[in-house]
Amino acid sequence: MNTILKYIISVFILFSSFQLVAQDMELSLSGAIEKALENNYGIIVSKSDIEIAEINNSWGTAGRYPTIGFDVTSSNSEELIDNTTTNRISGGVGINWTIFNGFKVNITKDKLEKLEEIAKGGSGVTIENTIQDVVMAYYNILLQEERLEVLHDVMLLSKDRYDYEQTKLEIGSSVTYNVLLAKNIFLDDKASFLNQEVVVRNAVRNLNFLLGEQPAVSWNFTDDFSSDTVEFILGDLMDKMMANNQTLKNQYANLLLQQDEVKYQKGSYYPRVSLSAGIDNSYSWINSGSGETYTEALTPYGNITLSYDIYNGGNRKSAIEIAKINEQITQIETEEIKHSLTNQLYNEYETYNLRKVLLNVANESLETAELNLQIAEEKFKTGAINSFNYRDIQLNYLNSAINQLQSIYNLIYSNTSLTRLTGGFLEQND
Repeated sequence: MNTILKYIISVFILFSSFQLVAQDMELSLSGAIEKALENNYGIIVSKSDIEIAEINNSWGTAGRYPTIGFDVTSSNSEELIDNTTTNRISGGVGINWTIFNGFKVNITKDKLEKLEEIAKGGSGVTIENTIQDVVMAYYNILLQEERLEVLHDVMLLSKDRYDYEQTKLEIGSSVTYNVLLAKNIFLDDKASFLNQEVVVRNAVRNLNFLLGEQPAVSWNFTDDFSSDTVEFILGDLMDKMMANNQTLKNQYANLLLQQDEVKYQKGSYYPRVSLSAGIDNSYSWINSGSGETYTEALTPYGNITLSYDIYNGGNRKSAIEIAKINEQITQIETEEIKHSLTNQLYNEYETYNLRKVLLNVANESLETAELNLQIAEEKFKTGAINSFNYRDIQLNYLNSAINQLQSIYNLIYSNTSLTRLTGGFLEQND
């Protein structure tokens, strides 16, 4: 009896633990963004790119420091005629240092710093895109859950109507046609509800991918499905975009990089001064018919070399011209990006203001449809309207409810687009 009791208690504890694990974890929008910043695949890769750029951004990579090398050579030969064998071993330590090469070291260091800045800027764009994707994926789940609730309410109304027609048929005040019609409508609404359940689960899996979570992880989403109707001023948005838009800041860095490239190519017209110094040590053994001879040499050396290319087929001039053309191309691309972003800002600003108005219209339409549905239900039960009229009013309520939910989602999308264009995501993340 004692053993059975212990077994029951163990099973109960195990089952209770399973229930606790199986409970959905709470997830707010800020929590989702935080998870994405830690686990999103694209962000992890972009952080690695920054690490590479930081490692490369050093004076050693730029060529400021000398190189030191060590080498050992063994050479052996045998003269067959006089039967003489020679063995030599030589080794040395040397240093090579480019003292001056037309300021290319400093220019290269500037380029490496800008490449690091570009890597960070690319990571910033990835973070912005990821945050926007997470925000919209989070609210898409809330949208689909709200739609699921609306479809559930409509399905329940259809079920009540079906039950009502069955009851009327049993007491002889209805006909089989009306019952079958109500049943078909109920089954259609049930199918829509079941399909929407799949849509909700797919939306959760899409968010889990952005968060770096496994597909089977489920959440209890704590934020409300609502949108703030903020008043934006176009001029302020334009100033923020020109100052904070990450894509534009990256392009400015690219432009400075091309300007450094022009300076780098101009450095080819300067002479180069290099230093080489070291010490060589060699040993040799000569074994011949007259005996064995051993020699040793220790030779230090130091050399300074000045070199200058008087003519190299016009390659230096061509390289400078190409660098200047690339700088002009980058300048044009910068203007194109500014123009494109300005167009996007105007479009998103007008769309945002329009969607605020459409949300108000959708709210009023939903209130009217809800009231009309309540009245229609009473009229249907009293026989004032037929099944087709009641179904039309029911569908009108369904469309109004879904349209109202979609209007909220659309306004959230416009808000996030304006925030991304003006660099607001990175500012908030900082």
